[in-house]
Amino acid sequence: MLRFFAVFALVCGLLTPALAQEATVNPRAETGGAQTLDDIMRRQAQQKVDDTFRRSETGDPEAAAPITAPLGTRGGQSDPDLWRALRYDTADVTTQSRGPAATTLIQDGGMWWLKFREGPLLIYGAALLGGTLVLLALFYLIRGRIRIEGAKTGQTITRFSGVERFGHWLLASSFLILGVTGLISLFGRKVLIPAFGHDAFSTLAIGTKWVHNNVSWAFIVALVIIFVFWVVHNLPDRTDLNWLAKGGGIFGSSHPPAKKFNAGQKLIFWSVIVLGGSISASGISLLFPFDFNMFGPTFHALNEWGVPGWVGLDPLHYPLSPQEEMQYTQLWHAIVSLVLTAIIFAHIYIGSIGMEGAFDAMGSGDVEEQWAREHHSLWVEEVQEAELRHGRET
Repeated sequence: MLRFFAVFALVCGLLTPALAQEATVNPRAETGGAQTLDDIMRRQAQQKVDDTFRRSETGDPEAAAPITAPLGTRGGQSDPDLWRALRYDTADVTTQSRGPAATTLIQDGGMWWLKFREGPLLIYGAALLGGTLVLLALFYLIRGRIRIEGAKTGQTITRFSGVERFGHWLLASSFLILGVTGLISLFGRKVLIPAFGHDAFSTLAIGTKWVHNNVSWAFIVALVIIFVFWVVHNLPDRTDLNWLAKGGGIFGSSHPPAKKFNAGQKLIFWSVIVLGGSISASGISLLFPFDFNMFGPTFHALNEWGVPGWVGLDPLHYPLSPQEEMQYTQLWHAIVSLVLTAIIFAHIYIGSIGMEGAFDAMGSGDVEEQWAREHHSLWVEEVQEAELRHGRET
């Protein structure tokens, strides 16, 4: 009897690793291949779940019952198999449409985009714009309007030509229209529908979409105009370091020397060019969906270079479905637009109520000579030297 128990214990000991290995190989044996409690708990904790067991269960014609069997006419694919194939975009879908996204009937990866668009994007976007306006209001209350300190001379200097001002105002007006219509599209469902109802918002949304799409071309043209005219004057130089070190004279009584554009204006210029250019590129991608892809090629290149690994991240998702490409593009378009809008708020403030004499530069094109000497003394010297040379030549 003792020998029997010894042999039984030995056999159980040998079988235990095998059973454990079998459990590891097929952890869903007890659920018939379905998800386990661990899968559910990981999904609720927003953790990554290996769903290979579901992706592979999309029907196997080779395992189908014979035609003479009760379920033989259904082949090897059940309704759940079919829906899984549609969800994971592995179903054999045929359509008369030849668009790149025509055969994708269920886009499984779209929920993260919808949740982000309806949640963090709206919350942080509103906080960014609202916070910027609050900070500007506080700055005005504390600092007040930046006045011309010296005695006004009554003489003016031409600061911007008519073409330059045309490019600026074309850019400014188109950006304001795009900003308003874009905010209506972004926040309308949360803010306007509760206030005015679905029917009124539908009419408004259709109109703003048409305006947004068509005014965008004016913005792109204006962006090119100001780049051509002002890029030479906005290249960094050593005077910018001194201007930044002194805070542009905003908090003191003296203004650091500056050329035609000071360091602050150069930051605004390059923000408009870089961010505005990115907004334009993503906008064109949205206007012509599936034809101009930005993120798929970018993700592929970053993965090839190993960039995500530099910061301890997994490779970026690639390849992207046509819908995912548009979702990334829409978020990028909205985020960059919100950031640029906050920057433009500060630019509008300084160019209007924030600084005496600043609006004249874009209003009439001519500025008070004393204002120019205080804020752009090096530029005034350049203008006067050019006038002297011109006088000698004539």
